[in-house]
Amino acid sequence: MAAGTSPDTGSTEAGAAAAPDAPAATRRARRFSLTRDTARPEGGGRAAGGDAPAPARQWPLLAVLCTAGAGLLIVAADPFEQAFRVGTILIGIALVLGAVLRVTVRSVGMLAVRSRFTDLVTYGLLGVLIVLLALVAQPEPWLDIPFLEDAVHFTVR
Repeated sequence: MAAGTSPDTGSTEAGAAAAPDAPAATRRARRFSLTRDTARPEGGGRAAGGDAPAPARQWPLLAVLCTAGAGLLIVAADPFEQAFRVGTILIGIALVLGAVLRVTVRSVGMLAVRSRFTDLVTYGLLGVLIVLLALVAQPEPWLDIPFLEDAVHFTVR
């Protein structure tokens, strides 16, 4: 260790002696800086009052998670013939529900991850794509898009 350095912080004694009345936390050099003032997401407030229990305050997020969980449960349990399609559609609907809640409800709690526009585009686009993929999944697709089969045959030759 160099002469004049403090063993606990690695800073020089001259730097620590510059502010003798400063608290120890400010004298020590921090390896990582802490962000103290971060803006919450646009809809990041509570969805219900502070006196309500935690599940009631986060009802938009719980609605989306429960809908997606029901879809996953249907896919995993496979209780009927087209369960994979119905469960996947339910997962896509959950994301579309998240987009709708993000637009219509002012305070959505932890469902707000980014700005309102970014959340709307992300949830909405992913939800619609998942629903469309579930509808055109083989075998026996529920939605027939004529040019899609030609595009697949053209690219996979």
